[in-house]
Amino acid sequence: MTKAIKLLTALPPPQRQALMSLAREVAFAEDARIFEPGGTADRFWVIRSGAVSLDQRVTPVQRVTVASLGAGDLLGWSWLFPPFQWDFGAEAFSPVRAYEFEAESVLRLCEEDTRLGMTLVRYVAEILAHRLEMTRGKLMEQYGHRRSVL
Repeated sequence: MTKAIKLLTALPPPQRQALMSLAREVAFAEDARIFEPGGTADRFWVIRSGAVSLDQRVTPVQRVTVASLGAGDLLGWSWLFPPFQWDFGAEAFSPVRAYEFEAESVLRLCEEDTRLGMTLVRYVAEILAHRLEMTRGKLMEQYGHRRSVL
């Protein structure tokens, strides 16, 4: 099983400092929608405090939480992959403070510092792999049990 990676603590100090030079502190009130599926993914966040739920709309009125994120977690990866649209929605589960990064500035920095670019992409990929594994486990737990009942 993969381990949970905290992006900012995983980056070596020189790369972390370069990335943090682009950070802007933001806050979201409890229940604030941070982004919606299909919206333009032009930024990402690292959560400093609070909790965020990632959700998927299953009907026009029903959303299902697919992950819960907290301090140190990366929020948003769609900024890195075409078509640069959010795959999920995100909502502040509690008051949230976060570092916000504009994708265009980060991508430009990654082109200038290819070591940072490769390191960042590698850690984002590890974070995605871990979340996929956790989601798979939750699905197996939820639907695997149901199958045995049938």
